[in-house]
Amino acid sequence: MTMDHLRRNFLQKLVASAVVVPMLSPYRALAGADPAGTGSNRGAALRVALMGLGSYAARVAEAMRSCKRARVAGLISGTPSKLQAWGTKFGVPEKSRYNYENFDRIKDDPDIDAVYIITPNALHRDQAIRVARAGKHVICEKPMALNAKEGQDMVDACADAGVKLLVGYRMHFEPNTLEVIRMREAGDFGKILFFQGLCGFRIGDPGQWRLDKALAGGGALMDIGIYAVNGARYMVGEEPTWVTAQQTRTDPVKFKEGVDETIQFQLGFPSGAVASCLSTYQMNHLDRFFMTGEQGFAELQPATGYGPIRGRTHKGELARPHTTHQTVQMDEMAGILLDGKTPVVPVDGEEGLKDLKIIDAIYAACDTGGRQDLRLG
Repeated sequence: MTMDHLRRNFLQKLVASAVVVPMLSPYRALAGADPAGTGSNRGAALRVALMGLGSYAARVAEAMRSCKRARVAGLISGTPSKLQAWGTKFGVPEKSRYNYENFDRIKDDPDIDAVYIITPNALHRDQAIRVARAGKHVICEKPMALNAKEGQDMVDACADAGVKLLVGYRMHFEPNTLEVIRMREAGDFGKILFFQGLCGFRIGDPGQWRLDKALAGGGALMDIGIYAVNGARYMVGEEPTWVTAQQTRTDPVKFKEGVDETIQFQLGFPSGAVASCLSTYQMNHLDRFFMTGEQGFAELQPATGYGPIRGRTHKGELARPHTTHQTVQMDEMAGILLDGKTPVVPVDGEEGLKDLKIIDAIYAACDTGGRQDLRLG
């Protein structure tokens, strides 16, 4: 099938599914599925249906083979051959295999607790709302939606349905990242002054959905720059109050209007700390976080890849053991959904919504050339 056919199919499914809405310790206690914190579900397995059986879903599914608290229990795809092959490979019975037209029937499937949405960005909102209305928890790949308005719709729909909404921020569970956060909270760096986030690679196939604004909602910023947006927040430990940004396009053939190639953006924080970040689809070897304070520094390089993550601080090398990120993520999410826990760095819908608000402001700053104020709450 050609890319044009694939794109048309995605858009048709988007329209058809439209709905209207009328380490620290790896956990800190939070009211949730087990509000009293009694651990009544402790030890149970989270049964997850994967929606969108592409390359990243394959990575997640393989990683979940090693999970202690989560397993693949359902499949959702528009390709019958994938449903058959994946069902056989991962032991998913035919009754728990669905397509995009009939997956609302998961409401009657007692063997599915949550759906992990791993489809193009433009499909996230409507698919998440349908999953919520079916009474299942929603796990959504980042970015959570195309913009903050869509993200708010998702948050509201999950709240109305009484289900949880989580976002696939795997770095929030990564040990070296959590060690930097622990050190910052302990005061090891002193007052934080500056953060730099460099995120980018040279993208290939010009016909892929990530370079289609209708499906991706943008370009490099939505896909890879969001790591710097999110990373600035959890590394500095504050919410930014303003943003400025500048866009550069050197290849207008590959990067059409609305699909960003390279964006530099700056964030300001209440304490006076500033961040300077780069997001690009046109340069390789960019995966680095650096933060400095009055008393020390931290560097992660690579900072967001599939691992292992490497780093150092003014106190020496960071050498926490590496475990496949998606394995850790899904086990930790089982704790959130089944035990009423939350990670040190949130992965809920409100967290995803804050990133979308910042991304909206970055695009606005590129368009206007002016500073955009932020109110993230």
